[in-house]
Amino acid sequence: MTVVDLEAGLEHLSRGTARHVDTLLLIAEPYFKSLEAAQRSFALATDLGIGRIYMVANKIRSPRDEETVREFAGRHTVGIAGVIPYDPAVVEADERGTAVMDQRPEPTSVAAIRRLANQLLTTAA
Repeated sequence: MTVVDLEAGLEHLSRGTARHVDTLLLIAEPYFKSLEAAQRSFALATDLGIGRIYMVANKIRSPRDEETVREFAGRHTVGIAGVIPYDPAVVEADERGTAVMDQRPEPTSVAAIRRLANQLLTTAA
């Protein structure tokens, strides 16, 4: 399995460079512009024939944030692969120039991403 973190935006999809991926994760925050960008990405990915497309709810601060992403995904028939909470440890690590995953105890966002990765690896096998 190869994981690639693509630059945000539609270019990889509009140019077709992502057409041969097995699974595409669309990262969306609970804000209108982010959700609309995820929807446009979903439409392009579907047109390319990418079979497994999921949304990841990111920077979730409250149950309402999560529900906003889930409602949007449901209206646009995109499955939710995981939920990553907003985590001040990410901001702190960025300010210090360190890796958030090296912090102890393990930050909540890192634990959520680890669970998502394990879930994806299990379903890909």
